Amino acid sequence: MSEPKDNGLADIGLIGLAVMGQNLALNIHDHGYKIAVFNRTTSKVDDFLAGPAKGSQVIGTYSIEEFIGKLKRPRRIILMVKAGDPVDEFIQHCLPHLSEGDILIDGGNSLFTDTERRCKELEAKGILYIGSGISGGEEGARNGPSIMPGGNPKAWPFVKEIFQAIAAKADSGEPCCDWVGEGGAGHYVKMIHNGIEYGDIQLICESYDLLKSGIGYTPAQLHDIYAKWNEHQLNSYLIEITSHIFACNDTDGTALVDKILDVAGQKGTGKWTVIDALNSGMPLTLISEAVFARCLSAMKDERVMASKILKGPSESFKGDKKEFIDSVEHALYASKIISYAQGFMLMRQAAQDYHWNLNYGGIALMWRAGCIIRSKFLGKIKEAFDNNPKLKSLLVDNYFAQEINDAQAGWRKAVATSVQLGIPTPCYASALSFYDGYRTARLPANLLQAQRDYFGAHTYERIDTPRGEFHHTNWTGKGGIVSSSSYNA
Repeated sequence: MSEPKDNGLADIGLIGLAVMGQNLALNIHDHGYKIAVFNRTTSKVDDFLAGPAKGSQVIGTYSIEEFIGKLKRPRRIILMVKAGDPVDEFIQHCLPHLSEGDILIDGGNSLFTDTERRCKELEAKGILYIGSGISGGEEGARNGPSIMPGGNPKAWPFVKEIFQAIAAKADSGEPCCDWVGEGGAGHYVKMIHNGIEYGDIQLICESYDLLKSGIGYTPAQLHDIYAKWNEHQLNSYLIEITSHIFACNDTDGTALVDKILDVAGQKGTGKWTVIDALNSGMPLTLISEAVFARCLSAMKDERVMASKILKGPSESFKGDKKEFIDSVEHALYASKIISYAQGFMLMRQAAQDYHWNLNYGGIALMWRAGCIIRSKFLGKIKEAFDNNPKLKSLLVDNYFAQEINDAQAGWRKAVATSVQLGIPTPCYASALSFYDGYRTARLPANLLQAQRDYFGAHTYERIDTPRGEFHHTNWTGKGGIVSSSSYNA
């Protein structure tokens, strides 16, 4: 693995000079690695060298052949291009110029099944492939992102030093980057990260709606509340920027947040998470509601029309405001625990389905700094999995079970109040329903199974016979004894 240092060749190359690619290239350069860059629109190479990279030793190139010719062997190439077909197109452009043992790295938000496919296809050609989630936005890419690499494990020793050098560092000094697992594991973990990010953002928005619409707090008052929350158990990047948003005024001196249209955008990674949960049969209820909340926000014109026809409660908040603020804080915190518990449960199922050996404490550490969901809270998740690597759910960890118990009264009060006032809290309510379902030894699914057997002869199991033994009842006396096949979602 030793390489000549002064042969003029670059240690690593990067294709794709949008803002994330530019910032990642500068981050790599700042850590002492020589980097070559290429962009399909070659004028962006000139703009980069004359702008952000001016005065640096970044090597600009103007064709794939020239770009690959500037790299040390084994060649290490990061693709920072749009997910989907563009990744496959650039792989095909690079292949004729690559040699056995060269390494291609997809640093975009690719769907993990695409990464699985590419990993296998390229291994057959002698090329090592890494699909790496990179989180932290533009700032993270420049100053230290969370990096979640997976793919062909033979590639990891050749990129480990660079990746861990440029990654964010946790409070302990450990890099927020480590090998996740084979195939699509890295992009899968990034997908879960993004799903949890959807949940975190929606939970904060629901707290905002309760405090603004419920008790009439102004953006200036909300700034103070969120700044205070950021000092304690809710300490996180998203709570911090939320407090800053409330303090930002438009040119006329009024709060900018009040002038922003209530229509949310999304790029699809939250949807991927929900689809995978459905395919896996995992109850990812909170993140699902967060995705659907964005979908509902997009129906702006229809909502405006409906608001003139459909009526809700007419009562206003009459309780103790300070006590209610505490209840909303508890609801936000408890629901956040549920969101992460569900996300880690889905990862556990994926590890079983795809035969990955995921280090859940290590994943929590990778998210501890640099990424969008970075928070103090993640340190406790790492501790939970360090204490019990086979932990089935964060909810049964002693620390989180106690935290939920302590927050439960306020959580229930916030949800009940939202119902009374007609303020939608889909994530708080779904999180609470999941919690109550998860802690219930006997759910009403026995009736559900009876109904399915009645109308479709789908069979059922009995509490007085061994699991796996299925029964059918001729409920009407006319259906006969033939039963349908049984299956589990």
